[in-house]
Amino acid sequence: MLSISYPQQVEGLPLWPVIVVVLALVAFNVVTNRLAPEGHHLLWALGGSFGLLAIGILDGNSWTDMGLGWAHLIPGLLWGAACVGVVTAGYLVAASFRRGRDAMHDQRVAELSGPRLMFQALVQVPFAVVLFEEIAFRAVLFSMLARRFGVVWAIVISAVLFGLWHILPSIGSHEQSAALGSVVGEGRRGNILAVGLSVVTTTLAGVIFAILRILSGSVLAPMGLHWATNGMGYFFSWTIIRARDRHRRRES
Repeated sequence: MLSISYPQQVEGLPLWPVIVVVLALVAFNVVTNRLAPEGHHLLWALGGSFGLLAIGILDGNSWTDMGLGWAHLIPGLLWGAACVGVVTAGYLVAASFRRGRDAMHDQRVAELSGPRLMFQALVQVPFAVVLFEEIAFRAVLFSMLARRFGVVWAIVISAVLFGLWHILPSIGSHEQSAALGSVVGEGRRGNILAVGLSVVTTTLAGVIFAILRILSGSVLAPMGLHWATNGMGYFFSWTIIRARDRHRRRES
């Protein structure tokens, strides 16, 4: 169901509110990745989401401009549900191949208990990651950019900033994923390549998320795809790791 909606460009809007949002995101990124205790990330994300929405409203963006209008709720939900289904099917196909299972092996997931996995996939990811990032990049920032520079530049700039957003979280990721480590290598060079690969892939993801937000008129659509990519990844990785562990115990 197409429900295309995006903010119309307005001449003469000042640039400084966009700069404020970008600087706030930089500060938030540093705090949550380097300073705040891990257990506080959810509170930071919820507080940050409300703060960014307040800036968006004060800047003159309507709820519809930010992809949060009631008129686009149903299309957003339908698009989001379809994205979850497609991603789940993709994971199922990938899990049927050895290389696909190897790519899903993440040592950080291996250490999670069942209850902790559920909390991570159903609470931490949707509310501490997906909600904040979609509000920040596809609701507030996208709307502010579209009203100043047009929708095409809004897609490009918000996607690039979304890619750069992942620099800090991706540092050392090649040491946690054997598949990623085998591609980028080890040491400093491997770390640089892993970070660069993360920036590129998340920038492309940012373009897709923005297009989904436009086609559905709602940030619920990219939220669905964003959660499915991360949340279902946790479930599949954890299941594959546990199955391998059981197989090894039977053989020993």
